[in-house]
Amino acid sequence: MHSQVDLARSFASLHVSGAPLVLPNAWDVASARVVVAAGARAVATTSAGVAWAHGSADGHRLPRAQAVGAVAAIARAVDVPVTADVEGGFGESATDVARTVAEVIEAGAVGVNIEDSLRPVTEQVARLTAARAAADDAGVPLFVNARIDTHRLGGVGTLAWFDETVERALAYAAAGASGIFVLGALEADVVRALVAASPVPVNVAYGPGTLTVGQLASAGAHRVSAGSSIAEAAYSLVGEMAATMLGDSAAAPGPAPTLGWSALNALAEAR
Repeated sequence: MHSQVDLARSFASLHVSGAPLVLPNAWDVASARVVVAAGARAVATTSAGVAWAHGSADGHRLPRAQAVGAVAAIARAVDVPVTADVEGGFGESATDVARTVAEVIEAGAVGVNIEDSLRPVTEQVARLTAARAAADDAGVPLFVNARIDTHRLGGVGTLAWFDETVERALAYAAAGASGIFVLGALEADVVRALVAASPVPVNVAYGPGTLTVGQLASAGAHRVSAGSSIAEAAYSLVGEMAATMLGDSAAAPGPAPTLGWSALNALAEAR
């Protein structure tokens, strides 16, 4: 059994430009075990998936306690590092962010995603500084992944978008961020430019409309995350199958799932 500090150090070491850490995000124990069984070297939660599983909307609406509880359950269930998407930190103040970080570390996480929601840079710097201080107080070298939400500005890949993104990356790294996370369907030349400009590892998104994992790796990404896209696909399948059953009495059942009852039951008993 590895200590939390060992897991944190191992997790940080997996961020390699050109050979990125690939994270098919999970939202509960079953999905976490499925992605680990598929070969994931770490588990990242998706705030959206966790929120939906709890009957809540995403976007700073799920209570901190429920989000932390999900992280704790996943961390107990897998033997790989776990990083938690804590949205903006579950609170308006830097003190709130510090509390959240302390709680997710206590839950067993070795990394966090903290989004900026395009807050003023100085305000987000204070929040990231508080996150780093809380991790230091806990004695865990937490990987603080600072999400930069410049995708909301539009024109992803343009000069104005790029300059704002890099400005925030530099400020967040100075505040103690271990890496940055940039959303959007980025082209390879944009990924390469971000990697060259950022003093910390660069995390990019994978999903509908993005480059392949191989292409993102070739562009130099250190980490590739699915975000909410896998949870969206899973719930979409539920909806599609339900609609078929309820709407077409003559429809034949689809092919057998790749993970059937026996496989999922075995994963559930893995610990």
